[in-house]
Amino acid sequence: MDTLRYETDGAGLLTLTIDRPDKLNALSAGVISDLDDAFREASADDDVRGLLLTGAGEKAFVAGADISQFPDLGAAAARRFAERGQAVFSQIEQMPKPVVAAVNGVALGGGCELALACHLRVASPSAQFGQPEASLGIIPGYGGTQRLPRVVGRGVATEMILTGDPIGAERAREVGLVNRVAADAAEAARELLRSILENGPEAIRLSLEALRASDQPLEAGLRHEAALFGQAFATDDATEGATAFLEGREPAFEGR
Repeated sequence: MDTLRYETDGAGLLTLTIDRPDKLNALSAGVISDLDDAFREASADDDVRGLLLTGAGEKAFVAGADISQFPDLGAAAARRFAERGQAVFSQIEQMPKPVVAAVNGVALGGGCELALACHLRVASPSAQFGQPEASLGIIPGYGGTQRLPRVVGRGVATEMILTGDPIGAERAREVGLVNRVAADAAEAARELLRSILENGPEAIRLSLEALRASDQPLEAGLRHEAALFGQAFATDDATEGATAFLEGREPAFEGR
């Protein structure tokens, strides 16, 4: 893939790096296509247990969409442009394996929306998050108006979107947009992923599915949780986890 670098650690952790530092890793059509292919392949690859997504260089995670594409977009083409990005970002959000964004600089516009599509976010102290689309006379189109209020609340999201003003890493952590702030965001993200991957693979998959239901009405979400709870008890990992606890040893999960 022309715009992505791959790195595996041999223990199930795949690092994907958007590699357009001269363009501040802006989301061109090529980047969107490569992300689509990469996450499809990772979802089907049993050797991949978790993913870290970051951007090349120290200035930007993703500075936003490639604005050079915008002058030629009419209304119909712009809608297709948004729907294409939304589909790829939804695929990331719906991954059955944990995805952590290491935000090593600015995450603006589509970059903020990409980070929001990941399950967790770790930021460097210099990171900035923002949805500046209104300053260009448009609105977020890759899910920002929908995911941002779900993560930080409607009030904070409304201010960020209507003013277009970015927020720094510490403020992002205060409002729940960022899980951790660390000088080396990529390494901190890897440590977070490794701690997650110590747990049962099926438990992680089912937990992610249950968490996605948290946007439903409470009663529907509780029914879905109970069904998934039952599925968890049908796995060998559930038996191994309880047995290991009672025997005072570390569990040996096999993901089945």
